Amino acid sequence: MKSLQEYKIPFTGLKTGKHQFDFDIDERFFNEFEYSLVKNGKLKVEMELDKQETMLILYFKIEGEIFSNCDFCLSDFPTMVKVSERQIVKFSDDENLEDNTDEIIVLGRNEHEINVSQLIYEYINLAVPLFNRCSDVGNTQWCDKEVIEKLNALSATKEEKENTDADPRWEALKNIKNDK
Repeated sequence: MKSLQEYKIPFTGLKTGKHQFDFDIDERFFNEFEYSLVKNGKLKVEMELDKQETMLILYFKIEGEIFSNCDFCLSDFPTMVKVSERQIVKFSDDENLEDNTDEIIVLGRNEHEINVSQLIYEYINLAVPLFNRCSDVGNTQWCDKEVIEKLNALSATKEEKENTDADPRWEALKNIKNDK
């Protein structure tokens, strides 16, 4: 957790207005999160903190590449990520107030810093594509050709699928449909 110390922003000493913070994200960052979808990457985070009297508004711009596992050949390949997000931070005197939502974080009036590492981590993981595939399966430097050859060898061809005899129980069900 020591490497996440740089993501703590002490906002009490800042003047009202906009302030810029830049972070570089790499493998060390992702190692701090045990079950991360992303294990490696090179990203640049530009965060603008707009300090106001009653709240903070955080604007995140994250760009770079992450390494994902291909769902087809299982090799690591780079995926470009571009994220723009906004987070509002409100202050409250009520310590029992659990009013945190996706867009609003509530901090106590006695808080003096905010750790943005969890927000950055979540924004990057939300940018991971649902289906990860090498751009041109079998023809890129990232694709594992041995795995693809093995998959092709083990997959049934169209002729093999057509030649398999149908289960006689299904044939009986087809006859029921024809009887009507």
